[in-house]
Amino acid sequence: MKLSLNHFSVRTLELEATRAFYEDLLGLKQGPRPAFDFPGYWLYQGPLDDYANAVVHLLGIDPQDASGLDDYLGGREQASLQGSGAVDHIAFFAEGLKEMLARLSRAGVEPRQRLVPGVGLFQLFLDDPNGIMVELNYSLAEKQALDARA
Repeated sequence: MKLSLNHFSVRTLELEATRAFYEDLLGLKQGPRPAFDFPGYWLYQGPLDDYANAVVHLLGIDPQDASGLDDYLGGREQASLQGSGAVDHIAFFAEGLKEMLARLSRAGVEPRQRLVPGVGLFQLFLDDPNGIMVELNYSLAEKQALDARA
């Protein structure tokens, strides 16, 4: 099994101010983002043609309808979105999907599974003992190869 840090995500009611902070003060650049059913930005450090460079994902909350974000990642109380409570999840690039699924099964952990639209990533989401969401990103090819063996 192999892991490398991919990105962190911030869930925010202040999407434009948060984007401006990371762009104007830290020098990150807005780049391509999949067509999710909720507002947001992927902010890059490095070339915009490589999703691996999207180091900060901003998750915008539509106060009129947060269902897109809630459906994808789960709901959160808006009052909790201050300080470190606004950090939504930590993501890793990963290899070894078959081994990870077996490890999680042995531990009695049922991860939430997602496909990222248009990017070629298969995701597992699970919560650590502190309630911090952890996202594991596998290549879609690894998932497809596993499915083909089943």
